Amino acid sequence: MNLLLSAAFVLCWSSGFIGAKLGAGSADAVTILMWRFLPLAAVLGLVAVTLTRHAWRGLTARAVLRQAAIGALSQSGYLLTVYYAIQLGVSSGTTALIDGTQPLVAGALAGPLLGQYVSRRQWLGLGLGVAGVALVTVADATAAATGTVEPWAYAVPFLGMFSLVAATFLEGRSPTRTAPSVAMTIHCATSAVVFTVLATATGAAAPPAEASFWTAIAWLVILATFGGYGLYWLVLRRSGVTEVNTLMFLMAPVTAVWGAAMFDEPFGIQTAAGLAAGLAAVTVVRRGRGAAGRHPLRPPRRPHGGRKSDRTRSGRGSGMESCGAGAAGKRCV
Repeated sequence: MNLLLSAAFVLCWSSGFIGAKLGAGSADAVTILMWRFLPLAAVLGLVAVTLTRHAWRGLTARAVLRQAAIGALSQSGYLLTVYYAIQLGVSSGTTALIDGTQPLVAGALAGPLLGQYVSRRQWLGLGLGVAGVALVTVADATAAATGTVEPWAYAVPFLGMFSLVAATFLEGRSPTRTAPSVAMTIHCATSAVVFTVLATATGAAAPPAEASFWTAIAWLVILATFGGYGLYWLVLRRSGVTEVNTLMFLMAPVTAVWGAAMFDEPFGIQTAAGLAAGLAAVTVVRRGRGAAGRHPLRPPRRPHGGRKSDRTRSGRGSGMESCGAGAAGKRCV
């Protein structure tokens, strides 16, 4: 079941890059995003007051504000920077490469912020993932860098990457769990407000008449939002920060395959090697998680007396003398 969810997440998340390319030729980024979220928020709001009213019971104002902040970071901030970067001329491959650094950032911070320490084997998988993404996108990035794109434009995707990382940790540190239907409704409503304000303020609220625009909107709503975004949080809650972010390594090569089939984009040996490295990264991290399951991924607890036990002092029995970002310099098993 987890494997099927992971595969569906990778495909649906990758579809967002394809949808962005479908709509890029017909409208500005804020126009696409406004009309992506306005009807979506309306539908989800209707569902909230009819079919899922029970899920909203007991929801506090503080929880709503927290989910609104998560939505502003993971949807509004992330998507706006990705779409804007492509609009500025940064290629989708380069954007995917920058976005692909997210797992390393999340993995490095997972230990001190969430107590989800990353084992040495998992770090190996993360490194393989970076190599795979780089193989797929380095040629495209080099070609884009020699064009007319302003140098500062390459900083825009980094802002989106950090925005999604921040949302991931904000959700991970939440004291209560919000129902997925409730969270998605709040996130989409927040994004609808943000993008409507931006589009109206810049005079880009009116949608174009081209059929391709509405095809892109339908694609983005069904596949990228309901599929990719919804599955992101589901896989996150079932598997943890490290694994869900490791799956991000597959986005660039999968998008490359999809682009080759749909837009006749080039697909060569370098892309195939990157896809293989991404698959290897996911496999290594999954096995690393299995090994870690035999040793709890949290720091060893001290007895009530405040002194470490003999087994902990001798380096045996705790199983965590060594695992990950929060235990630098110690030996990992």
